[in-house]
Amino acid sequence: MNLFVFGLGFSARRFVEREGARFGRISGTVTEPEKARALSAGSSHRVYAFGPEADDPRIAADLAEADALLISAPPGRDGDTVLARYEATIRNSRIRWIGYLSTIGVYGDQGGAWIDETTEATPRSERSRSRLAVERAWLRLGAETGRAVQVFRLSGIYGPGRNPFVKLREGKAQRIIKRDQVFNRIHVDDIATTLAASLDRPRNGAVYNVTDDEPAPPQVVTEHAADLAGLPLPPAVDFETAELSPMARSFYGENKRVRNRLIREELGVRLAYPTFREGLAALVDDARG
Repeated sequence: MNLFVFGLGFSARRFVEREGARFGRISGTVTEPEKARALSAGSSHRVYAFGPEADDPRIAADLAEADALLISAPPGRDGDTVLARYEATIRNSRIRWIGYLSTIGVYGDQGGAWIDETTEATPRSERSRSRLAVERAWLRLGAETGRAVQVFRLSGIYGPGRNPFVKLREGKAQRIIKRDQVFNRIHVDDIATTLAASLDRPRNGAVYNVTDDEPAPPQVVTEHAADLAGLPLPPAVDFETAELSPMARSFYGENKRVRNRLIREELGVRLAYPTFREGLAALVDDARG
């Protein structure tokens, strides 16, 4: 089985690291030609440049010979760049499994209520509206071709090198306080586990929430991380006066508690890190080890 990945970012790279042995050949893309050359030189994988300013001509040949396709690249200004350039190639390929990595942001603000995959997607930001449109485009391709297309809506991703400890050690962490605000999270290893389970049990048209069991206030997670690592606790900052980028501030405009029942019951996924506590504790242990 050959795998092609559009967008070898944090989550996709972890999936390749953990599940690479099941594939005969792995090809993928990054946005910069220099990075593509460096990654190709340091591994057995084929890595190509793909983005607004780059489109390696060798992509089409590898894509035509892929059996599984993972899309982790974000939408472009005019929709999904992968479909815009390679839909015909995909339709004529031997690909039988397609996974699209999306976001729980497509649900918009739910006022802190519990939601699942049956909840209507009502995205608020232009970024999330674009994600929902791309989801629907991929699902439509699955319906038209019979290929198993699955959408994975991810919550806040963390893992090695991308977690609260990093900002705490750099002195950049904030304990932002907003009344009743909660977020779900997901460890990158649990994303990889879910994708592998879907490869074993494909279902065309499936939409899965890939998230942990316990939505929690962001300041609680920061406090727990500081305690585990023995690092100073940053001062509490009121959300209204906090220095945040427009994108970071937009995340606080959406409040929801997301259920993950479907990945457990349909795919048989057992999360290694069902809450932030297990995930953070494992990251501390890895660092000390």
